[in-house]
Amino acid sequence: MRFILLVLLLSFVSCYETARNCKDYKTGEFYSEVVINDQLFESKFKRTEDLQVETYNNKIDSTKLRWINNCEVIFKTINPKNMAEQKDIHLKILTTTDSSYTFEYSYVGETKKQKGVAYKIK
Repeated sequence: MRFILLVLLLSFVSCYETARNCKDYKTGEFYSEVVINDQLFESKFKRTEDLQVETYNNKIDSTKLRWINNCEVIFKTINPKNMAEQKDIHLKILTTTDSSYTFEYSYVGETKKQKGVAYKIK
């Protein structure tokens, strides 16, 4: 009897999948936080379907967006100023709430990923 209960419990837990409402975050105004080597990096950005304008340290950076699906996007810097800015960035939304999303990102083709949280302002 315990075995059957255990199997039933595991089947319910294994079927549970976190809902991601990624469409809610394809456009709007956001504030994001990323921690790298115990240092907090904050930025604000506005996003349309195909463009994102970000302000970080009083500098403005614009990127073109190419959505792979509702939860994954590729960023391409419009006017790169150095070699690092020429690399595209892949971002994946991992989880969503009613006002924020958790994401991971990396340069395209690289395995090392960073995580962060973005909060919708408008």
